[in-house]
This record gives sequence, C-alpha cells and structure tokens, in this order.
Amino acid sequence: MFPSSFVDRWSRSIKTRRHEQLHDFPNYHLSNPEELVTTSNPQSITVGSGVSIYKQTLLPAILTAHHEVILVTCFWAESDTLRALHETLHELAKHRRETIASNADSSALPRLRIRIGFSSRSFFQKIFHPWSRDGHAYRPSAWAKLGLPPDDVLKAARIDLSVKSLFFLPFSVMHPKFVIVDRERAFMPSCNISWEVWFEGCVEFTGPAVEQLLRFYASVWDGNVRQVADWDDSRTRDAQSIPPIEPTRNEPDSACQKRLLDPTPTPTMILPSSHHVNPSFRYIPFLGRLTSPATPLNAALLDLFASAQTQIDIITPNLTCRAVVDALLASLARGVNVRIRTSRNMMLIEQLVTACTTTEWTIRSLINRYEALTASWTSRAFDMEAQRQRPGRLEIYYYRPATKSPDEPVVSHLKMTLVDREYLMLGSGNLDRASWYTSQELGILLHVPGFEHDIWSAVLNTRMDVRYRLE
Repeated sequence: MFPSSFVDRWSRSIKTRRHEQLHDFPNYHLSNPEELVTTSNPQSITVGSGVSIYKQTLLPAILTAHHEVILVTCFWAESDTLRALHETLHELAKHRRETIASNADSSALPRLRIRIGFSSRSFFQKIFHPWSRDGHAYRPSAWAKLGLPPDDVLKAARIDLSVKSLFFLPFSVMHPKFVIVDRERAFMPSCNISWEVWFEGCVEFTGPAVEQLLRFYASVWDGNVRQVADWDDSRTRDAQSIPPIEPTRNEPDSACQKRLLDPTPTPTMILPSSHHVNPSFRYIPFLGRLTSPATPLNAALLDLFASAQTQIDIITPNLTCRAVVDALLASLARGVNVRIRTSRNMMLIEQLVTACTTTEWTIRSLINRYEALTASWTSRAFDMEAQRQRPGRLEIYYYRPATKSPDEPVVSHLKMTLVDREYLMLGSGNLDRASWYTSQELGILLHVPGFEHDIWSAVLNTRMDVRYRLE
C-alpha cells in the first residue's frame, strides 16, 4: 500500500481545488480521488529508440491479441514505426484469414476490435480540427493516407478498426501514449508513432491497474466502451486455440535495453492530467504565474518533491515549468539531493511559444538560485543559533548521442521521476510548462521501495554531458 500520509496529502490537494476541475477532461476522479489508487503487476521496463520499443515490445504484444487492441498516441507521422505497425496489422490479418479459411465455421473466430487514437498529425490537421470532445472519426477511405491497411483486408480477417483524433486549439494536444491488449496487458511508452529517433522508455504491467487505464480511455476517447469485456469464456478459448504468430526478430538499436520485473502486486496510481486552454498564460514572464492546475498527476509530483527525504532523480525532455523549479529548490533547501538529466535545444520553438522560456534559460535560473541558497548557508554555517540544514547537491546533465549511427537516439524523450528510490513515476508528462498547463497527460506511479531497476542509467551514463555539478 501507499503510505496513508502520502495519499491523504495528495487527495487533499485535489479536493481543496475541486472547483477548478469541474470541466476538466477527464474529471472522473473528482468525486473520490482515492479511486485512482490501485495495484499492478509490473512485467518489464524497456528503453531505446521509439521504433525499437515498438518493434521489440509493443507490436509483438499486438500480434497476441484475440479480442481487442487499444492504441493511443500523441503524434502520428509517416515513419519506420508506422510502417512497422502497418506490417504488423497486415500479418495479423493474414494469420486470421488463414485460420478462417481452415475452419468450416467462419464465425468461430472471434471478432478483433482495434481502436486507434491520436492527437497531432500535421499543422493543417490541428488548425481545422473540430473543438468537440467527440473529436474526429476517420472514415475507412482515409486509412490508406494514415498508413493503415485497407478496410477490405481487415474485414476479411474479422477485424473491426476505428481511428479517431482529438485536439484543442491553441496548444492542447492529447499527449498520453498507451496500448491495451485484450484488457489484460497494458503498456505505457513515452514514444509516438513518428520519425524522431529519440531515447524513450516503456513500462508493461497487468492486474487491476489495466482497468484504471481502460477507465481513462473510456472517459476521453470512447464513452461507449464497456468497462466489462463483452466476450465470454468460450470465445476466449476459441481464440486461444489459434496458433500464435511468431513475431519477426528485429535487431535492437544500440540504446535498447529490457529488464523483466518482479510481477508481484505493486501499489499503483494511474494519474490523469486534464488539458487546459492555457490558463494563466503570460507572454511577459515577470508578470508572474498562477499556481499550476491541481490535476492528479501534477499534485502527485509536487507532493513527492515536498516529501522527499534523500534524493530526487529526474529524466525529462524539457524543463520550463516554474512550479517544478520552485518545488525542487525547496527540496534542495531541505538537504535533498537532486539530479536532472534532460535534453539540450529540444523543440525550442515549442518551448518559446508555450512557456516564453527555454530549458537552458530555466536551468541557468535554477543554478543561480541554488548558488544563492548555498552561499547563504555558507555565510551562516558557523552560526550556532541558526542551525540551518545544509542544501542538497544539485547535478544537471544534458543528453549527448554516443555515436553518429542512424539508429542512435539524438535526444532523450524519456519521462521519469524517482524519489528516494521508493516512488517511480513514468508516463507521458514532461516537466515543462506545456505538460503542466495545457496538454493532457497520463502518468503511472509505482510504490517500489528499494527500486534498483533503473536500466535507463546504464544507457545514459555514456551519453551525458555535465551542465552543472559542484566538485
């Protein structure tokens, strides 16, 4: 179980600002935030480029589906990843058609539903996108342009495909990424279906947390989806009697690592963060900022920073959120060590448009404030009456590609926060202003005391330049 002190503080911070969240999307947590607390059985963590995570982990899982695949991502673009998805769906359809042809009863093979959702495909797609929360449903005639197999190929295999997009001007992308297979296995990657060769991560889990993830999907993408599976045990037995598809063995990239986890029940939270139409936006930074939206994800991170005892370890693509910087400085003042690993010059235009600052400017400000903090402590170190806590150690690193190989990730897009080696946060949320104020996000928080499976460090240790570290 999560410590009750943590859950109580987190829940209270949401409830005290409940009135601000009445129109959030989603807002199913408002009546009882504690319902987001559940358990999961973590299966694995994978890191590497986005295309390698799809080829090594996500697409093989899709090939095992008997009844349903739900795939949600943010960006959708022509890429090796999209071509690999296209090939996977073709292979799945071919295998099912062969099974149907060999069976006298064509209806013996259960229908397979595939639900795809994405937010951003192109500039004009966003400009002309409907503002409705119903989004835009793509007709089968548009699937070829999306890089998907034609409808007749899928229907012949008893596959029902639906594709939908959601986006809200000016900046509100639906940033979550996840895959659910047969409502039994779930994956939360940081990568999109796009061409970028970035360093990414993915966590796989089973157990009750899959139901919570499905609840999020139903609240955002498909209000008609049933919480209870509409296939019976006999259909499941029929489907499982089909010979499995042997996935294509793909050579992993240089940054690819996979670690199997102890699949015992683990306290878990599936934490949504609603999109907002840019609240308290300031083009003039010194005018100040209102507090960040009190979403379950934001509230959990702020509470973790405030309650940290020894160490906060962060990997984020960007760092432009003032609320995060203030919270980290408060932790440093209490003696907590903070390590930040981020990317240099990643999506600079987006940073400037959504935050009126950049990661480098934010880091420079953080360093100046930290050095003022340490100087203040040093000047009073011999004041016995002051008895001030020595500030924690601040370390900041920028990602650097290890080689010039085409499959070498050029920036880090992984989102990870590990507090006291006890609380592990993964998911879609960055520590930038866009994620905290405008985009819809989704995080998974695991309570894993003594966590030692940070396989990202083995990859990143040879791919980091020191930006700031006191010797």
